[in-house]
Amino acid sequence: MGLKYINNDACYPTIVSLGQIISALSSGKYDLNKTAVLMVQTGGGCRATNYIALLRKALKQLDMEQVPVVSFNFNKNLEQNPGMKFSVKFAYRMLYAVLYGDLFMRLTNRIRPYEKVKGSTDRLYHKWNEIARENVRDWNLKTLKKNVKDIVKAFDEIPIYESLKKPKVGVVGEILVKYHPNANNDIVGTIEQEGGEAVVPDLLDFIMYTLKNAEFNNKNMAGSYSKYLFERIGMNILYHYRKNVERVLQASKRFFAPRHIDEIAEGAEQVISLGTQCGEGWILAGEMQELFGEGVENIVCLQPFGCLPNHIVGKGVFKPSRKFHPEANITAIDYGPGASNVNQINRIKLMMAVAKRKLQKDI
Repeated sequence: MGLKYINNDACYPTIVSLGQIISALSSGKYDLNKTAVLMVQTGGGCRATNYIALLRKALKQLDMEQVPVVSFNFNKNLEQNPGMKFSVKFAYRMLYAVLYGDLFMRLTNRIRPYEKVKGSTDRLYHKWNEIARENVRDWNLKTLKKNVKDIVKAFDEIPIYESLKKPKVGVVGEILVKYHPNANNDIVGTIEQEGGEAVVPDLLDFIMYTLKNAEFNNKNMAGSYSKYLFERIGMNILYHYRKNVERVLQASKRFFAPRHIDEIAEGAEQVISLGTQCGEGWILAGEMQELFGEGVENIVCLQPFGCLPNHIVGKGVFKPSRKFHPEANITAIDYGPGASNVNQINRIKLMMAVAKRKLQKDI
C-alpha cells in the first residue's frame, strides 16, 4: 500500500509507516468521518517532516480528504494545528506508555531466549500489559511504581536455564526500522531463532537525545540558552519518572538499568561530535558504546533505503568504534521495499556464526 500511494524514491520508513496508516483507513474498520491521524513531525534533515504532506496527497487520491492529518511537534517553524489541544493528561499518558514499553522490551528480550517453559515470557507480558494499559489511562504515579516493582519481580522469577550462555546481539539503527517488527522482518525473533539474545536500547533514550542536543547547540552553535534550559528541565522531568524504573532494575537479579543520556553522550564523543544531529546522529554511536559497556560485543545496525543520515553515520562509526573495541562484531543490514529478506537473514546468520565462535572461545 505504501508503494502504491507514496513515491517510490521516498525512504523506507515513509513507505512502511504511511502504508500502514493507509491500509488501516482502507480496511473499513473505521468511520472516516470520525477518524483523524496524529503524526509526529520532526523537522531537521529527516524526511519525516514531509510525511504529513505525502499522506494528505495519498488520501486525496483515495477520496479520503475528510480525514484530518494532525502534526504533533514542538517546533514553531513547522505546521501548527490550533484546533488540537494537548493536555497535561495526554503528555503523562504518552510518558507512561513509553516507560512501560521500554521496560517490557528490556525484560522479554532478556528472558525469552532462556525460558524453560516455551511461551511463558510472552504469556506473562500479555498479562501485565493489560494491567499497564489501565495505569496509562489513569496515569497514577503510585500505581506506576508498584506495577514496575511487581513486573520486574515477576520476570525475575520466571524459570530459566541460568547456566545457558547465548551471544548477546545489540540492535541499533534508524528509529522506525529498529523498533518496528514489520519493517525489520522481526529481527528480534530472527536473532532468537539463530540462538542469540537481542538487546535493544530504550526508545526514551532517543527522546532524551533530541533534548540533549540543545546543550551542544547553545555552547557551540547558534542555539539559545532559553531553549537549552527549557529542554534540560524537560529532560529532568522525564528522568524523575524513569528513576523509578532504574532503581528497580538495578536491584533485580537479571537485568541492566538504562544509562543516563549524559553518560551515553560521553561514550558517543569518543567516536563522533555531538554536533552530528541529523537523523539518529550521535545517539547511534552512543548506543553502540553503551552496548559494549554492558558486554554486548555483537551489533546489527539497521539501515533503511533512502535514509542518508543513517547510512553515513551508521557505517561511519564502525571503524572508530573498533579502535576502542577491536573485538566488536558489527554488521550493517539494509532494509527497503526491494531488499531481499533472504539476504538480510544470511547477513544475520554470518554475524551469529562469528558471535557463537567467539562465545565458545571465551567459555
